[in-house]
Amino acid sequence: MACNDSDLEVVDLGTIPLIALNVTVRKKLGLYLNPKTAVAADWTGVAEAMDFTYLEIKNYESSKSPTKSLLGDWQARCKDATVGRLLSILKEVEREDIVQDLRPLIDEDVRKYCENLKKKAEPPLQVPEVDSCFPRTLERVGITLEDDPEGAPELFDAFICYCQSDIEFVHEIIRELEQTDYKLKLCVFDRDVLPGSCVWTITSELIEKRCKRMVVVISDEYLDSDACDFQTKFALSLCPGAQTKRLIPVKYKSMAKPFPSILRFLTICDYTRPCTQSWFWTRLAKVLSAP
Repeated sequence: MACNDSDLEVVDLGTIPLIALNVTVRKKLGLYLNPKTAVAADWTGVAEAMDFTYLEIKNYESSKSPTKSLLGDWQARCKDATVGRLLSILKEVEREDIVQDLRPLIDEDVRKYCENLKKKAEPPLQVPEVDSCFPRTLERVGITLEDDPEGAPELFDAFICYCQSDIEFVHEIIRELEQTDYKLKLCVFDRDVLPGSCVWTITSELIEKRCKRMVVVISDEYLDSDACDFQTKFALSLCPGAQTKRLIPVKYKSMAKPFPSILRFLTICDYTRPCTQSWFWTRLAKVLSAP
């Protein structure tokens, strides 16, 4: 990758994912784009250039910072969400003033991102006493009930993303998928994860390395959960464009709030439709059983 070169001018910003941009740059982008003005394009013009639909854009209006929400969702759902593409979009909507003002900060973020990539690519120092067969750090060992600290980590068919108010339906998922002929192995955080570890570290470890897929239980309460928001966006970042069917949205009751826009491009498993309810568990089990 061009990041290996120390000279920033030769870095192809089209290869640098949007995750390289830190909080400071994202906040400043919001200061420029959040206010609606008659003389310059705002965040809505950027959203249209990113191919968000009219309804999706209308939903962002209720956000405290539409620009921040827009960038987060674009980063999670689009494999072409790069720093270079963002700069191109800003130029397309005639906001070159933003590009000029923020370019030094953006270049600095890209430089730090490239340095971190280079450090990760360097082989770690190894001493004879360390067994290279066990690269897991202590915080990622023995994190679930049946995890063997001396052997292979416990693996699951699916991670269940849910908020506490939906726990009764999670129990139903367990009964239908684990305690029947399907015999799927589910990761339910409150049941399977041992206490005492960093929530974010363990959650990302489970979603990325221990679970083949993630079931997202959608409800009004889910929309207000920071933990569910993190889990969903992290899972989406692992499968841009839903290429691996990694994330399965499940709706089990009617909602007063709009369905989350970040998940609208995924096929949903809907338990609220009486005409298809009898097929619900078979469809869900089938996709979770796939390789």
